[in-house]
Amino acid sequence: MFHYTTESNQAIEDTIKRLENTLKDEGFGVLWQFDIQEKLQDKGVDFEVPYRVLEVCNPHEAKRVLTKDKLAGYFLPCKIVVYDDNGKTKIGMPKPTVLIEMLDDESVKNLAKDIEKRLINCIDNV
Repeated sequence: MFHYTTESNQAIEDTIKRLENTLKDEGFGVLWQFDIQEKLQDKGVDFEVPYRVLEVCNPHEAKRVLTKDKLAGYFLPCKIVVYDDNGKTKIGMPKPTVLIEMLDDESVKNLAKDIEKRLINCIDNV
């Protein structure tokens, strides 16, 4: 499966706040938060589902990955989504290990495994 997704028993806003705190513990920060529902509605498109995309980055890890293979930048920063799914808050991400497979570079694959494990831990601790 290309993604990791789980449920949070909290509202979207609370889930995002807790996620930001768990990410900090692992040296990651939220660079940008995109509210898809708001943006689509601003453009006149009726979209009633709360859906946020967070771009997260650990600058030291980004440097390590890009030093090994600059093409890895196509997958950076990492994305985590938080959204409503029929009244339940879902939180998930595309797996870095799956994305990085496209590069066929073993040294980068090992870094992706570590990053993926840490991000899943952050999500699970929300």
